Amino acid sequence: MTPEAATTLIANAIYITGLVVCVLIVPSLIGGLLVSIFQAATQINEQMLSFLPRLLITLAMLIFAGTWILQTLSDLFVEIFQLAGSLVG
Repeated sequence: MTPEAATTLIANAIYITGLVVCVLIVPSLIGGLLVSIFQAATQINEQMLSFLPRLLITLAMLIFAGTWILQTLSDLFVEIFQLAGSLVG
């Protein structure tokens, strides 16, 4: 395998990993920010109020985007295993 092919493969893996993480984390971040603004406005300092919405948003994103995440990661691993023969020697 040439250095260019290895670099492309690693860059693709990092990109896909970042994309999958962003799909799960960004909605949770936005939900947490909205809950924090609500808590600051109402002066409610309940810990469960800040944790539960983020947990539910993350679970909802896993349910809605789970098939896409699995398909994307499966495609990446198929590509890696197809190139495994050219990695050696």
